[in-house]
Amino acid sequence: MKKNHTAIVLIDILNNFDFPEGEQLLKNTKKILPHLVKLKEHARKEQIPFIYVNDHYGIWQSDFQKISDHCRNDENADIIDSMRPTHDDYFLMKPKHSGFYQTALESLLKELEVDHIIFAGIAGDICVLFTANDAHMREFNISVPKNCIASNEDQQNERALRLMETKLNADTEPIIVS
Repeated sequence: MKKNHTAIVLIDILNNFDFPEGEQLLKNTKKILPHLVKLKEHARKEQIPFIYVNDHYGIWQSDFQKISDHCRNDENADIIDSMRPTHDDYFLMKPKHSGFYQTALESLLKELEVDHIIFAGIAGDICVLFTANDAHMREFNISVPKNCIASNEDQQNERALRLMETKLNADTEPIIVS
């Protein structure tokens, strides 16, 4: 794996958690937050492209600040503040579960000459899984570190990780960065 051919795709981290079971997903996201922060720091240090792919919340301008402000509340402020994109990051909005569906993600990855994607974010059993599946179908090598994704329920998260490992050939070993 060459680092210059790797990108990190962070899915739906700008989230208001205002939906059924959102409170549980918020709790599980806070558990992985330290790992996500380290992953982003590692990407910056190693000059690995960091790509946010996020729900749009009805705000169709590709403006991560508007999305962040819309989603930020007292319960998720630590997540939003720690993981807010910077102007050096890439930011794409998605209309559905997969980060590839009706987005420029595939074109961006080709432009960056990426052949390996590290996926992180939420929800592991829905949007991360669907995006990883679409990456696999496009013949990308994929990693989904188990300490960098969260789902509403731990059991669903573990099931999604097993599926990605066995069916998508994903490396699910935890990311340990210094």
